[in-house]
Amino acid sequence: MSDSQRSYFSFRPKLIECLRDYTRAKFAADVLAGLTVGIVALPLAIGLGIASGVSPGTGLYTAIIGGFLVSAFGGSRVQIGGPAGAFVGLVYAIIVRYGLPNLLVCTAMSGVFLFALGAARLGTLIKFIPHPVTTGFTCGIAITIMLTQVKDFLGLQIGEVPAEFFPKLEVFGRALPSLSGPTLALGLASVAIIIFWPKPWGRFVPGSIVAVILGTFVVDFFHLPVATITSRFGAGAFPDGLPVPHALVFDWQHLGSLLAPAVAITMMGSIESLLSAVVADGMIDDRHDSNQELMAQGIANFTVPFFGGIPVTGVLARTATNVRNGANSPVAGMVHALTLLLVVLLAAPLAKLIPLTVLGAVLLVVAVRMGEWDEFLLLGRQAKSDAAVFLVTFILTTCFDLTVAVKWGLILAGALFIKRITDTTRVLEHDDDASLTQGHEPVADLPKGVLVFRVFGALMFGAADKLESVMRRAGADTRVVILHMAAVTALDATALNALENLYEKLHRHGKRLVLSGPHTQPYFLMEKSGFLARVGPENITGDLAEAVVRARALVEELKPKRASRAPF
Repeated sequence: MSDSQRSYFSFRPKLIECLRDYTRAKFAADVLAGLTVGIVALPLAIGLGIASGVSPGTGLYTAIIGGFLVSAFGGSRVQIGGPAGAFVGLVYAIIVRYGLPNLLVCTAMSGVFLFALGAARLGTLIKFIPHPVTTGFTCGIAITIMLTQVKDFLGLQIGEVPAEFFPKLEVFGRALPSLSGPTLALGLASVAIIIFWPKPWGRFVPGSIVAVILGTFVVDFFHLPVATITSRFGAGAFPDGLPVPHALVFDWQHLGSLLAPAVAITMMGSIESLLSAVVADGMIDDRHDSNQELMAQGIANFTVPFFGGIPVTGVLARTATNVRNGANSPVAGMVHALTLLLVVLLAAPLAKLIPLTVLGAVLLVVAVRMGEWDEFLLLGRQAKSDAAVFLVTFILTTCFDLTVAVKWGLILAGALFIKRITDTTRVLEHDDDASLTQGHEPVADLPKGVLVFRVFGALMFGAADKLESVMRRAGADTRVVILHMAAVTALDATALNALENLYEKLHRHGKRLVLSGPHTQPYFLMEKSGFLARVGPENITGDLAEAVVRARALVEELKPKRASRAPF
């Protein structure tokens, strides 16, 4: 596809491409993979719904509807969509601050934003988010998920848990005497089953499902005093079918206040989905369409709120399970959604008996496995700036809010990036010690009154002030300044303005400027702005030797002017 064709809107789900050479063998493999992922997703969807502050059924609706749409319209062959642990803290905070109806509005708004990003072909922008930012909030999200499960895992007698980090710790501390022994014992046993369940068996029956089945049987058979879905949420929290779609309720006057959380969901969803798709590409030796994936995420997030669902994104753990079990196409993801639908339609009475501490155990293991904990061990070996970005993002995500963490993490990363660029940009007089130590020989036969400066690196707004050193060194006897720009990799508007100011000051003092060896991007920017025309084409040279020749001619031109001002 040519660049001109790519500039137009394109909506082409990966499913269409995969169905061209689809076979019975691929269909059978997709069905088995989809069934397995559906079983794995069952406790996660229920647990993530509860952890996010909504009903267990809501988590399932999100996985069923959102997962089906992501697979049907997505840009990846194997991506699995649904509720994600990364959203738990954000969704919970939005519900506490704005209420559930406004969460649904925020989710629908994010769906519009995601689709627009994909339609505008901005999916590749995810590559510009620094690694310390993504790993920082991934670790912070893992801690957030763990904290959401403390109440159910320990069986603490607490009413509503605060969304804020420090008040939450305070509430947990005061409630510790109410810890339930049977609840904690069952939770620890569930964690052990999930971790130590034999891997070969786990390909067919995941340890999380075994823990859920055994935990439900033990609590029901022995009548243990352990909270279950029914005892916590009531019999109606897990309906025997999908809900009827309904209109969203919102207030036009306060819609603007929902923009920030909607953008946070958009940012989080795009990062999580595209990172998952990139990892999946490496596992199947394929290449996803990031723009199509964002449009699919947009369709899913716009649709699920009308069924009461929470934000949808691509999820790496379920996607990896899909790949490991032989998925060939998006059909596997669609089967995964239909598997969950069958559970809702046929096994709802049994699902209502699931103990909350078992679901807490499932999510605790997920949180531990999703965290990039090795990053803490590598802090001493990383650049201080990267370590600072990681720690700031992690602390802000854990203690405050994901929206705040990502915003300040990106701001700090950008500021440190600018500082790095500034530190690598240098303006050196050609014959000074610093220039000579870099292997640059002095210019032969340099005329008197000519100064040569070499510029290294990117001349951006953070380094533009370094051109001031040129004017400071240009003394009264200086007639021509040569800027050798062969090593300038980039130039922006601020640095161009600094060049124009330098030219004006030199010209005002009767001095001349010669530019030597500017490369493509700096050259075209200076030409487009008209700066090269002001300097004069004759004062733009291809290399330093030509610049010296031109400087010698300028010195000769300026001599008569100096002589004419001499007294008689």
